[in-house]
Amino acid sequence: MIKFSRRWVVSLMVVLSLAPLSTVYALDAPKGPVVLTISGKMGVSNQDGKAAFDMAALRALPEHTFTTETAWDKRPVKFSGPLLRDVLALVKASGTELKAIAVNDYAVSVPAGDAKQFDVILAHRMNDRDIPARTKGPVFLVYPYSSHPVLKEKVYEERSIWQLKAIELK
Repeated sequence: MIKFSRRWVVSLMVVLSLAPLSTVYALDAPKGPVVLTISGKMGVSNQDGKAAFDMAALRALPEHTFTTETAWDKRPVKFSGPLLRDVLALVKASGTELKAIAVNDYAVSVPAGDAKQFDVILAHRMNDRDIPARTKGPVFLVYPYSSHPVLKEKVYEERSIWQLKAIELK
């Protein structure tokens, strides 16, 4: 039997507690239809200087889920998808502002700090179902409104954008 000193075990525990727990994900070239493109101030791309995501790439990222009240629905809605901050970390985003653009070219400015401060997600599922393009999908940038009192302010509702097709990093 191997014996370890108490000091060695404690040192190992400290080292392991400081090690990152997240998995590193590669940004492979999309194989299916592109549903989201990220461009601008970033360090990683996979298609003509941009980061292009198909649905498989978004689904491969760690999924987060929350249920929240929204201004658009009468009942709380369950949203699922990767955290915006994880997607931004994957492309090594820099800058302080995100210009989020919908399929119909509606655009909204989102402070990059929102991704760090709140669990904003790029939802691709609502109530355990894929979000159809004809409604709010396939990608919907959504805040967990019910989790923080400040998120009930109209400005956060305005930053949510459905049918999201692109993010420009500024």
